[in-house]
Amino acid sequence: MSSESGPLVPVEVVAPMAATVAGLRVAVGDVVDAGDPIMVLEVMKMEHPVVAPFRGRVQAVTVSLDGSVVAGQVLVVMSAIAEEERPPADDRTRPLSSGAVAEVAPGEVGAVRADVAELGRRRALLADDARAEAVAKRHARGQRTARENVADLCDPGSFQEYGGFAFAAQEARRDRADLEARTPADGLITGIGRVNGHLVPEERARCAVAAYDYMVLAGTQGQRNHAKKDRIFELAERLRLPVVLFAEGGGGRPGDTDTPVIAGLDTRAFEYFARLSGLVPLVGIAAGRCFAGNAALLGCCDVVIATADSNIGMGGPAMIEGGGLGVVGPTDIGPIDVQVANGVVDLPVADEAEAVAVAKRYLAYFQGPVAGVVAPDPQHLRDVVPEHRKTIYDVRRVVQG
Repeated sequence: MSSESGPLVPVEVVAPMAATVAGLRVAVGDVVDAGDPIMVLEVMKMEHPVVAPFRGRVQAVTVSLDGSVVAGQVLVVMSAIAEEERPPADDRTRPLSSGAVAEVAPGEVGAVRADVAELGRRRALLADDARAEAVAKRHARGQRTARENVADLCDPGSFQEYGGFAFAAQEARRDRADLEARTPADGLITGIGRVNGHLVPEERARCAVAAYDYMVLAGTQGQRNHAKKDRIFELAERLRLPVVLFAEGGGGRPGDTDTPVIAGLDTRAFEYFARLSGLVPLVGIAAGRCFAGNAALLGCCDVVIATADSNIGMGGPAMIEGGGLGVVGPTDIGPIDVQVANGVVDLPVADEAEAVAVAKRYLAYFQGPVAGVVAPDPQHLRDVVPEHRKTIYDVRRVVQG
């Protein structure tokens, strides 16, 4: 016999298969709604929830956590209850036998899964808002953050970050929570976005981005951000995407502890990046200090754009002093006037905002025909190149024509 609320006699909930009890969600006396999870069974490393067939009260739990069950074995005995017997909402939150905690009864409006809440927490740690003090120092020096540069480069909402949840490989000497908060993305933002999407179709606007974050361990190259570079450069090669590199940083990082590698010969990012030369456009942007490994990648770029406050050198102050060459300040190494004169810098600019604008214009040269452009009158080219072949002329007028 049964009523509208469920059967009037106790009902046995049985195991649908042979399995291991991986989680107990109820205890004797608990009230559950139809569809509420009451138990979790594990088979071949996959978890199968067992749900209540109707709203009722748990009269007996006949199995134990981590115990084995066979198909058809009784797991729980339930009986139906009247609507007025429903407990207050506050009483429906209880610890789970597996160690998790249900903050809101499953299926209720406003319920947030624990893993979704954790995802939101980790995402929040990536934002500049999570590091207000470091951002303020950056802005006080007239500089932008790495994420501000990426946001300016890519079309709004188009950037998809890869490996953002990585953090410095230093758990042997630092707390994980501290590393998650202070070394987001292991100091390197990588991903794919669109650039100049208002001018060209979406497929031609795609661009790979790698941006060192100087607010994280001075933009140094750690084991995990090396792996991220490997990944993004491989994708750029396979998908034939241009790459924009924001290269500010101090080179190799000696402080990582969670890897047995010493020489780092397993890091293939430099090889992968070099292989991109001649295959896709490589745009390098230097702002602030760019030394050692960061400068090595910058030097592989087809075009180097550098701000007025940039310093570029294959050896930073620590390397120079360690080599017995004396104590040298970072601003004395490869200043912009030197690097423009010797040809390292192709396009000097005032600041990061101009650097990004120039990079976007440079990329547009390789993105094919753009919308809304009217070709200049070719008649103006008739007198640009002199008739006499030895007479000099302004090649920029030719390009503009």
